[in-house]
Amino acid sequence: MGFVNQGLFGNYADALQQVAGSNNAPDTSQVRHYSSRPGIAVNLEQEVTSDLGVFMRASKNNSTKEADDFTEINQSIIVGLSLKGNRWARHDDTFGIATVANALSSNAQAYFVAGGTGILIGDGKLNYGLEKIIETYYSYSMPTIEHFILSLDYQYVVNPAYNRDRGPVSVFGIRAHKEF
Repeated sequence: MGFVNQGLFGNYADALQQVAGSNNAPDTSQVRHYSSRPGIAVNLEQEVTSDLGVFMRASKNNSTKEADDFTEINQSIIVGLSLKGNRWARHDDTFGIATVANALSSNAQAYFVAGGTGILIGDGKLNYGLEKIIETYYSYSMPTIEHFILSLDYQYVVNPAYNRDRGPVSVFGIRAHKEF
């Protein structure tokens, strides 16, 4: 449920204060110190029938400090379903669809509006909006290769990187998974 990241983190407010009154962009790497970044995540899964399941995930973290993994997300909620391939005689295949809403805190918004950069976002022109995603995937169990699954993924992202001036964008992905 709860989690705590510990390490070197820069505080958004400290980075903004350091460049106050100048034309310089804030930089969390200049104000890093050892601290923690606690958060909470909840994952709920429910089997509806033998081949249909629904899920919901929600998370929130300390939104005053920079992210140090994955990407900048201070709050997130995901709702979706997965359907095994029993109905079309592909018992080891799975189709899934989910909707996602990601948010930044007001601290993070102020930092990125002022020109700060993060792990994957930041160009100094943030016109903030919730990042909204619809994702669908199909996992195909390869009949000719034992324990090998090939997944195709599609994401439609509105306000990518929380910016209303960007997107929407389509993201296509492919993943191979082999168990030995």
